[in-house]
Amino acid sequence: MSSSPSSPSPRITHAGGAAGAALTERVGTALGDGALVVLPTETVYGIAARADSGRALDALAAFKQRPAEQGWTWHVGGGDALERFDAPSPLARRLSERFWPGPLTLVLPGVPAGLEAAARDGWTGVRRVAHPLTAEVLGSLPFPAVMTSANARGAPPATDGDSAEAATRGAVDLVVDAGPSRDGAASSVLRLGRGRFELLREGACDLESLRRAAGLRIAFACTGNTCRSPMALGLGRRALARRLEADDERLAEFGFELSSFGVFAGEGSPASGNAVEACRQRGIDIARHRSRGLHADQLAGLERVYCMTRAHVDALRLLAVGSDGPAIALLDPDGADVPDPIGGSLHEYQRCAEHILGCIAERLEEWA
Repeated sequence: MSSSPSSPSPRITHAGGAAGAALTERVGTALGDGALVVLPTETVYGIAARADSGRALDALAAFKQRPAEQGWTWHVGGGDALERFDAPSPLARRLSERFWPGPLTLVLPGVPAGLEAAARDGWTGVRRVAHPLTAEVLGSLPFPAVMTSANARGAPPATDGDSAEAATRGAVDLVVDAGPSRDGAASSVLRLGRGRFELLREGACDLESLRRAAGLRIAFACTGNTCRSPMALGLGRRALARRLEADDERLAEFGFELSSFGVFAGEGSPASGNAVEACRQRGIDIARHRSRGLHADQLAGLERVYCMTRAHVDALRLLAVGSDGPAIALLDPDGADVPDPIGGSLHEYQRCAEHILGCIAERLEEWA
């Protein structure tokens, strides 16, 4: 039961980094009983509530004056949150590896068990907290917990125990004071799913940094950059866009940059006529393609290079020696070369395109 408005909230002053067994048990018991508890995060102080308790969420909504259609963010202390979602995307995994624990909330498709009342419209927000005390507390709970900033709607966020206690007096049962917040800025909130890469709230993580962490800089390499690699670029862009449920032109919104080059290419040659036709038959236009080579310093801007043959792999690995270059591999995951159709019939180019498309289909699960 919450404290009355006239009485102070029970307060624990805890300056240490770790929560300890006694504090963890006390907070866990309070949350388990449906109480609201103020906890520190690395950004601002927040109010925690048991996510599967209707009574706790109703109390939280009453304090925040939150519209019923707005969901709550699941806060976790450990690193296994994404595994609670069905088939989390590689983009979500890369973002979590780069920014978690930390001030990033990912709003993902799916509703993990126990979060039905906190999710909205099939989407669930999740954040892994970096504050060691709160991470330890959340990680010890046998039920999911949500958190929201410890301030009334429209009021400034609480960045220390005093302001948190003053803002929530009468609404919470327990305040854990661990000193001033490290950052004081709001977390960034990113909705990420099929067709969606939407920054709902700008905070500590800017949109460009999120895109660079989520997507990949991918290049396709062949010999002269007039047949296989331009076809791979066109086919790869289309396949990736379909997987993301976005238009080809929107790949950059998800942080993807795709290109092609030739290991021994001249500059400015068009794609071969049969390569253009083989792609055109699949609704892909590579007629404006112009060949280009690659210099060693350009490798640093790439993350993955997919080569058509082992000879291309060997040449590029020699070029990348001594640098922090990209992962260089055969496009075919089974280790086969993609034969060069140059000078061949349209049928040979079509067979080459089918081979490339099959390889890309297998690679897609690594990309998105």
